[in-house]
Amino acid sequence: MSSTLLASQPSAGTGTKTGTKTGAGTGAETGAGVGQDLAEAFRAAMSALAAPVTIVTCYDDRGRPRGLTASAVSSLSLSPPLFLVCLDRNSRTHDALTDAEDFAVHLLGPGEEHLVKRFMRPAERRFDDIPLAADSHRAPVIRDASLTLTCVRHDVLEGGDHTILVGRVTGVGGEPAHSGGLLWHRRGFAHAHRP
Repeated sequence: MSSTLLASQPSAGTGTKTGTKTGAGTGAETGAGVGQDLAEAFRAAMSALAAPVTIVTCYDDRGRPRGLTASAVSSLSLSPPLFLVCLDRNSRTHDALTDAEDFAVHLLGPGEEHLVKRFMRPAERRFDDIPLAADSHRAPVIRDASLTLTCVRHDVLEGGDHTILVGRVTGVGGEPAHSGGLLWHRRGFAHAHRP
């Protein structure tokens, strides 16, 4: 349940037991296996929760495009239209996004995995050879992304080791009926399919 997809990767040498012990006892003994670290158990449980894959972008205080991948995202309100993104406080892009007045959320679909892989590179190289839309004057909009929400910062809230960035949606670019559906599930890409 991290804002960055890379953080969802399992650590080398760590396994995840999924015990099903029930009954009275401590939290470590019920449902998570005896002695298992709760954080690892929670991480493993969240890997089973399919989440949308997005790229969130902004301009920093020097006018440079900044961005990261995020899967802990959700709509929040219809009136006004609000959307939230959970940002890892350790991300090098965290401060740029929380300080920016405007940001864009790219809701990705199958076939756009290559964009995600570009944004797993070091922060200063993520926009290398990424074409931006002509109207990217308030937030960088990736031209090749099929669906984009442009947002104005509405609120910034604390959420444990993450920050919850809430944006008021000011525009939708793309065709929602034919977009989206790229998911992060069990530490890898998956596709949502409709019959």
